[in-house]
Amino acid sequence: MTPVLLSWSGGKDAAWALHVLRQRGDVEVVALLSTLTEGHDRASMQGVRDEVLRLQADAAGLPLLRAWIPQACDNAGYLQRMAQALGDARRRWPALRTLAFGDLLLEDIRQWRQRQYAALDWDCLFPLFGQDTAALARRMVDAGLRARLCCVDTRMLDAAFAGRAFDHALLDALPAGVDACGENGEFHTCVSAGPMFRAPLDLRMGQTVLREARYAYTDFLPAAG
Repeated sequence: MTPVLLSWSGGKDAAWALHVLRQRGDVEVVALLSTLTEGHDRASMQGVRDEVLRLQADAAGLPLLRAWIPQACDNAGYLQRMAQALGDARRRWPALRTLAFGDLLLEDIRQWRQRQYAALDWDCLFPLFGQDTAALARRMVDAGLRARLCCVDTRMLDAAFAGRAFDHALLDALPAGVDACGENGEFHTCVSAGPMFRAPLDLRMGQTVLREARYAYTDFLPAAG
């Protein structure tokens, strides 16, 4: 089987991509790779804490690799740090050549990833790409995936959605024009349970703060902490 490294944000799409890849007979996800911001110790866009990412990886039964990027990071700097992390991964798994993503719809993002990672001698895999996101969102919920909204772009969705459970009630309440999976950046999620995990995570919800006068971030922490 082809070994695969899965880009891991801590959210539902990455988690569902793991579930889908594990149903296939031609690939094996050997590890998760998260991009974190130095000084914040959180997933760079979603804001999921490093300690929660580690709990998720443990629940998935996979090692968690990290690419650390500075707080002020341009594209060149991002790719340099990713190249370092991918080089470390390949030294650990010499046959590793494929990086998987949970992208759903945005063709320009897919093409950008393919170009950038081809230059680093990596292939890209998009197991969820092109699916009907409205149907996919409900399929996730019906299969037992449990997540909450950890980041809301308040220019696209009301801040009151931050912290809400990703469930049928939320999907019913989303305004017209908002993608059911948040694929246009409307929201991001933090996963706590699902068929990709050996056991659910016990997380508690912390404060919600507004950053950059735009993004409403809801913090999630291990309940024991």
